Amino acid sequence: MIQINLDKAKTIAHEARRAARAEEFKPLDQQISAQIPGTDLKVAEEKRAAIRAKYADMQVAIDAAATPEEIKAAAGDVL
Repeated sequence: MIQINLDKAKTIAHEARRAARAEEFKPLDQQISAQIPGTDLKVAEEKRAAIRAKYADMQVAIDAAATPEEIKAAAGDVL
């Protein structure tokens, strides 16, 4: 019978979550750092806040998972 190390599985899920979050942040970070005229930086920051909240909720769900299936469900599309 195959045993899955939940701690390692959670670590892998968190690494995937962080990478996905970084990809979502990338265009907004560029927009904010470039301070392109005509762009609404407040909107960009609001989008960044929504991304942070989404991935924070995912982090909590991954940490609370008790089975590999729950980890996969919590991580959603990032795995």
